[in-house]
Amino acid sequence: SLPTLTVLIPLLSLAGLFYSASVDENFPQGCTSTTSLCFYSLLLPVTVPVYVFFHLWTWMGIKLFRHN
Repeated sequence: SLPTLTVLIPLLSLAGLFYSASVDENFPQGCTSTTSLCFYSLLLPVTVPVYVFFHLWTWMGIKLFRHN
């Protein structure tokens, strides 16, 4: 369900970020490679709010279109 995913995804990405910070010796520079876990642990918390925003924006546009 949605509430479980909204809690689970940031927690998993935060755990991945802490894991990357503790294991990877070049932590900040290693986040630029798409093969590293750090890249995706930073990408998920950014992607989810953007997806929710545009989903709500589309829903609001459909609601306004139907009522006018």
